Amino acid sequence: MATALPLWRRQSWWVRIFDFPRLQMAGLLVLCLLLHGLLVPHSAAAWVLRGLMLLALGLQVWRILPYTRLARQQVLATTAAQPDQPLRLLFANVLQPQHHHEGLLQVIADADPDVVLALETDDWWQQALSPLQRSHPHTVLLPQDNTYGMLLYSRLPLHDVEVSYLVEDDVPSIHATVRLAGGQPVRLHCLHPRPPAPAEHPDSVPRDAELLVVGKAIQADPTPTVVMGDLNDVAWSHTSSLFRRISGLLDPRCGRGFYNTFHAAHWLIRYPLDHFFHSNHFKLVEFKRLPRFGSDHFPVYIHLSCEPEAQAVQPEAKANQADRQEAAEKINASA
Repeated sequence: MATALPLWRRQSWWVRIFDFPRLQMAGLLVLCLLLHGLLVPHSAAAWVLRGLMLLALGLQVWRILPYTRLARQQVLATTAAQPDQPLRLLFANVLQPQHHHEGLLQVIADADPDVVLALETDDWWQQALSPLQRSHPHTVLLPQDNTYGMLLYSRLPLHDVEVSYLVEDDVPSIHATVRLAGGQPVRLHCLHPRPPAPAEHPDSVPRDAELLVVGKAIQADPTPTVVMGDLNDVAWSHTSSLFRRISGLLDPRCGRGFYNTFHAAHWLIRYPLDHFFHSNHFKLVEFKRLPRFGSDHFPVYIHLSCEPEAQAVQPEAKANQADRQEAAEKINASA
């Protein structure tokens, strides 16, 4: 049932929660199959149950396989020894109540990114991270005390900055253009939608709508684009897949690994909730999960090389009419 429920498109949290632990459920299914074969006498009923478990295991593996090294890499590694137009980005969900800011500042100093995004940031965190303004003077600072604050720091100039409340009045998103050293403009979208959870929202309607509103805007914009943030959704969910098809963006995780980022304190229960998606103008230099600094999320870092000719060898995802209809319905549901 835990495998079958996510096939239902209902957006209630108690359905969508089963999108998350696919790797864990696959492991449990393997264990159950082994124990069942060893301990339960062979019979018609036993074989039917084993067949159902095998079917469930197959469905789980089908969803997570693209995020293993057995699958094709969606984003190619750059062959340039020194990219002409690099872009290095780092973001971290800081876990607002904890105050281990020194650890985060050290992680940022070690990675030396061009752009830093900190999520779940209130006034205390804005003050604690103020040293970043010396190295990253271009900022968009939106501290909030509801765990949806955002602080954006950039050493590259920011243009066309927009702060939007796309679906909910207390959940902001940041949209801006950075200009790379070689002059190429890149559009950034920084997101942190509300998750479907009993303490947050009874369903995934606002999360799904925010992603798809941004996805539609990206599809209509030919500018090289990067989306980053804690999307409160796993990479392999139906909504994440729909977002990629609507936006045309690529996922650098595909063919490389899960890069699980939450929960940092529990190795057995971890999911890939923190994401970078980007247009096919970029190839990959490096993508990694950074050391834990006290939050329940690991920071994540990506080093991209803007190579517009890469579009010829990295086809973007394509939405069909059914995808566009579903996206419109999900957006309208939030109105």
